[in-house]
Amino acid sequence: MADGKGFGAVPSTLRKAAAVAGCFLLIAAAIGLLVYFLVLLAPLTMAVIAALLLSALMSPVARWTRRLRAPAWAGALAGLLTLLIAIGGPIALVTGQAADQWEQMRQGLTTGLDRARDQLVNGPLPISERQLDSVVDAIIRAAQRSSPDPVAGASMAAEVLAAALIALFLLFFMLKDGKVMWGWLVGLAPERRRAKVDAAGRAGWRALVSYVHGIVVIALVDAIGIGLALVLIGVPFALPLTLLTFVAAFVPIAGAIIAGAAAVLIAFVGGGVTDALLVLAAVVVVQQAESHLLQPLIMGRTLHLHPVVIIGAVTAGTLLAGIAGAVIAVPMVAVVYRVSSVLASGRTPPEPPAPA
Repeated sequence: MADGKGFGAVPSTLRKAAAVAGCFLLIAAAIGLLVYFLVLLAPLTMAVIAALLLSALMSPVARWTRRLRAPAWAGALAGLLTLLIAIGGPIALVTGQAADQWEQMRQGLTTGLDRARDQLVNGPLPISERQLDSVVDAIIRAAQRSSPDPVAGASMAAEVLAAALIALFLLFFMLKDGKVMWGWLVGLAPERRRAKVDAAGRAGWRALVSYVHGIVVIALVDAIGIGLALVLIGVPFALPLTLLTFVAAFVPIAGAIIAGAAAVLIAFVGGGVTDALLVLAAVVVVQQAESHLLQPLIMGRTLHLHPVVIIGAVTAGTLLAGIAGAVIAVPMVAVVYRVSSVLASGRTPPEPPAPA
């Protein structure tokens, strides 16, 4: 500068604040650019993440198969087939039941809708038949307007199918050559950092495995508890609602609300107010048992994530990638938290023993 003072005239506190702000802006720009490319390649991104989640779920099957002295490809194939059977079996069962009982269920739902309409019109609520018809028509028109374009729907279906096939392909090789892949990735790091990178990656993998196995157990307990209540109460579509409860449990917090609301609505339409209240009570009891017993016992000691963090992660994932983003948000946050905790720690992990 002309007066010769240069940057020395700027207070040191302001210079430090400017340096910190510049670093934050660079980091935010890098993260934003990474997220942009991941969203741009959404099918591939979702396929890789789904393969990692499924690999964490199916790794015990592959490991047990290898203990029987089977080759690596046989263990990977066993894990892949187990997954396909676990997914396809319930879907085939639900589809078969719905096809066999469709006419009976259609008549029951028609009768239930008429009964619900009479209760609303002739009940204590000040609702006239004309008002109810206008509300129903508005809902139908809104559903028609929001229905996807056939071409866009076909394109989305093709992307989902392609992502599913890529995920299964990656799953096979992750189960078969996972250790080799990880060793190659660790080898890309500087030699003096490899031990810490390896420890951080293994910590993140343990968090992912714990989350996936824990959420499967919680989903099974929810589905069994609520499904048993639906069967005892005599709610229509008990088996499909049970499967919906199991699938919805993979979306923390929001999934339980959606599945419970669907069960209560079907119970109200099929059996009236009494059945709806009984189902609501069963859903509340099961969800409370899950929140206060299963979640702290199964996941609390492993993930160490506050409910506010979980809600924020689910919301952000939903805004970025819809339902798929809501499913993968919490495990991604858990993995990033564990990896960053290990990398940020001042302790250097011990060197792994040399291979024999």
